[in-house]
Amino acid sequence: MLAAAVGAMVMTVAMAGVAHAEADRTVSSNTTGTHNGYYFSFWKDSGDASMTLLADGRYTSRWNNSTNNWVGGKGWATGTRRTVTYSGSYNPGNNNTYLALYGWTRNPLIEYYIVENFGSYNPSSGATRLGTVTTDGGTYDILRSQRVNAPSIDGTRTFYQYWSVRQQKRSSGTITTANHFDAWARAGLNLGTNHSYQIMATEGYQSSGSSDITVREGGGSTNPTTPPPTGSNCTATITPGEQFGDRFNLNVAVSGTSSWTVSLALNGGQSIQNSWNAAVTGTTGTVTARPNGNGNNFGITVMANGNWTWPTITCRAG
Repeated sequence: MLAAAVGAMVMTVAMAGVAHAEADRTVSSNTTGTHNGYYFSFWKDSGDASMTLLADGRYTSRWNNSTNNWVGGKGWATGTRRTVTYSGSYNPGNNNTYLALYGWTRNPLIEYYIVENFGSYNPSSGATRLGTVTTDGGTYDILRSQRVNAPSIDGTRTFYQYWSVRQQKRSSGTITTANHFDAWARAGLNLGTNHSYQIMATEGYQSSGSSDITVREGGGSTNPTTPPPTGSNCTATITPGEQFGDRFNLNVAVSGTSSWTVSLALNGGQSIQNSWNAAVTGTTGTVTARPNGNGNNFGITVMANGNWTWPTITCRAG
């Protein structure tokens, strides 16, 4: 399956040297352009599908069974090894549809997907599996398929599709694209030298559904590693896990000692719902974790209560 966006339109609004937010806009025919600082692409081959462009990196979409194939989303005009954070809702039903970071390269012409969620059809069902990569709190299957005489960004062409398909479905989270690009290269799947667009896309094929997605560049935290205090040989590194509508998981790796105390200073309104592989004391404010015989890696589930900032983490030996 997929997708070539055709046509181009750029919209900017300015008055007296001051930039203003662009009005919401619904598109239902093949087009690309920019909206509120983000690139967008919309393509369909037939039927009733539309995408509404909202503030910043947000868009909504809806489609029904009259649509053979469509794909659209917001992101960037040029793909790169960026870290992408996205959140929202995705309603695939029992249908053939994907939520994915989606892009193209040229030289060679490659269509790629980092699939975060999908409906009834898993792309791995019809592609050649070449391994896995574990990143951003989950494991992805790496696959390759080929499209013969199919629509592309350069007209009807024959080209390969590269896939990373997440085994643990989610509709919000962080995608470290470099980890996927490098895993593909290790499997012999080399992207082209000329990147076209890169968007957080919704796609539907002979199906119906809807989505409400917001995308931005950057990860869940600008400082995932806390340096050890002076005189300590204990380091704790925090990385993101799965994110849900009201809570998020964090993974913690401790190094330098097997006897440690990790302190996690929760932010306002947050509480610990669950923990694993450590003895965790407390549920609000500053909680502590100590080894419980399951090694130096543990995890927590934080109820956000509207506050998605990661806890401040410190570690001391003993």
